[in-house]
Amino acid sequence: MDLSAILKKLENCPCGKKHTFDLKRLEIGSGIKAKAGGILREEGFPDRMLFVADKNTLKAADGLETVLRDAGFILREQIFENMNCATSEAVDLITELARDEACILSCGTGSLNDICRVVAFQMDKPFCIFATAPSMDGFASDTAPIIKNSFKSSWQARQPDVILADTAILAAAPGELKAAGFGDMVAKYVGLADWRIAHLLIDEYYCPNVAQITESALEKITALSNRVQCKDEETAGAVMEALVMTGLAMKLAGCSRPASGAEHIVSHYLECWKVIRGIWPEYHGKKVGVATVLINGAYRKIATEVTEVNPVKDPTDWDLVYSKYDPELLADVKRLNSPTIADKVDPEKLKRVWPQIREIILTTLPENEKLIRMMKEAGAATTPEEVHVTPELLRDALRYHPYMRYRLFLTRLLPMLGLDIMDWVEMWP
Repeated sequence: MDLSAILKKLENCPCGKKHTFDLKRLEIGSGIKAKAGGILREEGFPDRMLFVADKNTLKAADGLETVLRDAGFILREQIFENMNCATSEAVDLITELARDEACILSCGTGSLNDICRVVAFQMDKPFCIFATAPSMDGFASDTAPIIKNSFKSSWQARQPDVILADTAILAAAPGELKAAGFGDMVAKYVGLADWRIAHLLIDEYYCPNVAQITESALEKITALSNRVQCKDEETAGAVMEALVMTGLAMKLAGCSRPASGAEHIVSHYLECWKVIRGIWPEYHGKKVGVATVLINGAYRKIATEVTEVNPVKDPTDWDLVYSKYDPELLADVKRLNSPTIADKVDPEKLKRVWPQIREIILTTLPENEKLIRMMKEAGAATTPEEVHVTPELLRDALRYHPYMRYRLFLTRLLPMLGLDIMDWVEMWP
């Protein structure tokens, strides 16, 4: 991927925003592990390095520590047993360990990268990701989903200075992790639709050129749906590149809109519910993929069958909404709805632009049959049972997830339209 060419193409973008990113180098290829030390030296990484991994990712990247030491790096190591949930406590731990170190390297994916990117931002230290699986889209992101007091929210973080990915390691990654990466990617369909609707309805910032980057990544990865589970390096590298592209899109837009919509917040609702009860939540991309099937189907059905609307001012029953959140989450939910995003929505304008909203949905989102077929080819989960969610919990997640963010989704507009999402969900256990 030619990083400079991406920026060159976005010079003087008609959206009016100056697009930049901090990623200096991206290396995806065979044998990258053996070159990692030399690459980081070329990029000016200092000697003292905090090396963060868990036992699974350390095994996947076996020998990486030796490569780095042979290049003259002095490693301080933090090896977790199994880092599957990025928490504020883990951020605090890494912060303490990084005080006397000059740079940070995260060996892994997902939560390991998230806690390290937050610390790298807060302490202004060079940061490298050595990816061990193509399992999520946040490699190049400058935000991180962190759980604090059981509430999952996006924290400001540092985009990596360097991303390294050895395709031999990516190709050998467990199939469930590859499928999770695919589930995280197909979520971009809903994310782009919600972003375009918010732009149309409340004039939220939107950039067609950045959206195109996400669309290109989507085209790239969905074309490989029947090869995701293969162990060939070419496919693994192509999937990894698509995942990095969406992270770059988030950085270029200055928000997560190019990569996530209502489906991600459904996943966050489910994850918070499980974390509070001490239940290990499934891989992020696995839950997001299932939520995408549900939201994608509901959006398309609404757009197809609801041809006229008569919106009203937001009629939310706040006592009911708050009753659907555990006490640990209430302060954050109330804060994010004081005021609530629906206050920005003019019912008359919503009525007027409804035909355009329908067009956005039907031209942006794939037919659900096609979506499910691609996901099954990739080995991705498509049903609530596969992420161990009861009908009651999923019903609450689908109805009440929008209140977890000060952000407009079509799902947040449904009360104003007099619609219940449960009447439109195509799959129900």
